[in-house]
Amino acid sequence: MPSILSVANKNPFNNPFFKKPEGSSDNNRSLKAASAAENNYSCEFGSGKYYAYCGFGGILSCGLTHTAVVPIDLVKCRIQVDPDKYKSMITGFRVTIREDGVRGLAKGWAPTFIGYSLQGLGKFGFYEVFKILYSNLLGEEKSYLWRTSLYLAASASAEFFADIALAPWEALKVRIQTQPGWANNLREGLPKLYKEEGMWGFYKGVVPLWMRQIPYTMMKFAAFERTIEALYKYVVPVPRDNLSKPQQLVVTFAAGYIAGVFCALVSHPADSIVSKLNSDKGSTTIEAAKKLGWSGMWKGLGPRILMIGTLTALQWFIYDTTKVVLRLPRPPPPSMPESLKQKLAQKQS
Repeated sequence: MPSILSVANKNPFNNPFFKKPEGSSDNNRSLKAASAAENNYSCEFGSGKYYAYCGFGGILSCGLTHTAVVPIDLVKCRIQVDPDKYKSMITGFRVTIREDGVRGLAKGWAPTFIGYSLQGLGKFGFYEVFKILYSNLLGEEKSYLWRTSLYLAASASAEFFADIALAPWEALKVRIQTQPGWANNLREGLPKLYKEEGMWGFYKGVVPLWMRQIPYTMMKFAAFERTIEALYKYVVPVPRDNLSKPQQLVVTFAAGYIAGVFCALVSHPADSIVSKLNSDKGSTTIEAAKKLGWSGMWKGLGPRILMIGTLTALQWFIYDTTKVVLRLPRPPPPSMPESLKQKLAQKQS
């Protein structure tokens, strides 16, 4: 049974500095350690420490950004649940401030921070794991040719587990934000939700959460990976290694924002269902969808594009910055394997 490290070093997304010379053994850890030291990396690509740091980057990127946009998220959820009262983004802010004061815009910040920090740990940490594992199953050439499918599969797998950690906190957040007087904070809401609906109340939204988050995350990672590949190929005039770290992070931010717009479009109907489901006690997914109707599922799309576009760009920026600060290996976009180049050359000759 190959180790996770040996699997990591066989995939086309691996850092080129860790590739083994011909005839060397998979167990030759000294060569990889020397390469890491030579390039001033803090750990080996694909090691347990590498995945732990990636998970930490996910905690920072998701926890901080989602908490920062709580006011926008609160108004967006209220538009979805009660569009007659909260007719637009501007009206939603005015009504909320008039009824709850400026502090009311921060309702739900605690479950947001906890829930999305846990989700970020699973989303980014497991994505790195699954991308390497699936790449090893496909082999070097197919991993390159089918890399978009590989990104989609790895991100969907990671998000499945990440949402299980997020679901209880998302249920609390939506209740606090959309039901006036139900609870003012996490301390009040946690025991109250358990008393009213038991454990089911915390996890009844996990299926629509998967419906929202898995397509969102698949788009988030696949669009980002292919966009950053295209930017370096067609827009940025020099190879990535010739850019400074701050310049590379600017490209990361741009690719993240483009990916975020697509994310919002793909996941918005399910997001509306989640908001409606968690705000209506005893409601089911199908009932929530029927109450909203097709047009109702698209209420609040404008604010969500603004929120998710900015959010996704900042998440990728923070995640990549964490990798830079912690001196993690950051492989460049994948390139065609030499074996595949030779096969294509033979076909053309």
